Amino acid sequence: MNKLIFISVLLILFTLELFDPVQRYFIQPFTQHLATITASILHLFDKDVFSSGIILRSISNGSAVSIQPGCNGIEAVICLVAAIVAYYATWKEKLLGLILGFFAIQSLNIVRIISLFYLLQWNKSWFEWAHLYAWQALIFLDVLIVFVVWIRWVSTRNSKNIEPSTAHG
Repeated sequence: MNKLIFISVLLILFTLELFDPVQRYFIQPFTQHLATITASILHLFDKDVFSSGIILRSISNGSAVSIQPGCNGIEAVICLVAAIVAYYATWKEKLLGLILGFFAIQSLNIVRIISLFYLLQWNKSWFEWAHLYAWQALIFLDVLIVFVVWIRWVSTRNSKNIEPSTAHG
C-alpha cells in the first residue's frame, strides 16, 4: 500500500467533507436517505416508526434518534476509500471493492441505527455505551474486514493471472 496516497486521500476527503456545499448537497441528503431507508425497514416490524429528515421517531412513546455527522457511516467509507485507492490493484478491482465495501458498511450502519433506536427506548446507559464504544469499534472492524477480504480477492485474482516461469537448465 502506498502510504502517501493513503494519507493524501484521507486528508482530501475529510477536508472536503467539512465544506458547506458538500454537507448541503451530499452529506445531508445522504443522511436523510439513510434515515428513510432505516425507517422503511423498521416500519416492516413496527408501524409506529417514521423518519423526518435525519430523525427516526416512535409515535407510541415519542422516543427519537437523530443521525448526526459521524453516525452516517461516511467517515468509515472515507477510510475504506483511502485504503483501497492506495492499494496496488486495477481500477476495475478498486471500483468493485469500493461499491461492495460501501454497501457492506452502510448495511451494518443501518443495523447499528436500528439497534441504537431500540436501545435508547430500553436503557439510556446501554444506548450511550453502545453508541460511543461498541458500534464505533464494530463499524471500523467492518471496514478492516472488508478491506482484508478485498485484498485477498485481489491477490488471488492476480496470482491466477501470473503464468509460472519455466526454468532453463
